[in-house]
Amino acid sequence: MTDEHASLTYTSYLALDEVLAAQRPRSAEHDEMLFIVIHQVYELWFKQMLHELAYLQDKLTAGDTPHAIRTLRRVLTILKVVVAQIDVLETMTPTQFTSFRTRLDAASGFQSAQFRELEALLGRRDRGAFEHYPEGSAARERIAAAMARPSLYDSFLAYLSAHGYEVTGDQRKLLLSVYADDAGPATVAEHLVDLDEGVQEWRYRHVKMVERTIGDKAGTGGSSGAKYLRGTLFKPLFPELWAVRADL
Repeated sequence: MTDEHASLTYTSYLALDEVLAAQRPRSAEHDEMLFIVIHQVYELWFKQMLHELAYLQDKLTAGDTPHAIRTLRRVLTILKVVVAQIDVLETMTPTQFTSFRTRLDAASGFQSAQFRELEALLGRRDRGAFEHYPEGSAARERIAAAMARPSLYDSFLAYLSAHGYEVTGDQRKLLLSVYADDAGPATVAEHLVDLDEGVQEWRYRHVKMVERTIGDKAGTGGSSGAKYLRGTLFKPLFPELWAVRADL
């Protein structure tokens, strides 16, 4: 074992000194620590989902069914954890949140660049998602670049093409063929529906958490809070995969 390897520890490998020093409450309120930790963990999971979904797109484009399915299952499991975290956040009462809310100033989850990038990867094509970030900022450029790349559904179509399906014609007819064959591509399609449903579940739980915490007050950072979040509900990522069910 080299000296370099001998010096590696659990703490240094995971950069725990930096990670555990990254919680910097701005008040003496007990509950602010929970609020910070939860949102930092969200950002770590967003980072991991971006990592996994980029890998998924590569595997789909290559027509690799086994690795695509395994990766989708991992992302779906992460989503369950992300949704479950809301249960922890909801142990904080409205009064407890109000006790430090003013210390957040303009900070808002609406500003999460990673979540905007995730939305872009999943198919959102709306310049409004990045226009409030400063010109030339890394966040703005990253989100715009994600919107310029193929979406996850585009990668799914490339995957179907790699498996011999004609993807330039009627989408309904294409997906009916996929489901009629009831093979690997149909399993991938169903996992994408699971992903879509999981994201919608997270959005719904997020809305209800905001409503029970601050009601219809404006969100921090000047966002419209629950009103904006309600506008994101029940909008599927992959509408074609839902529409085809009427004909199955």
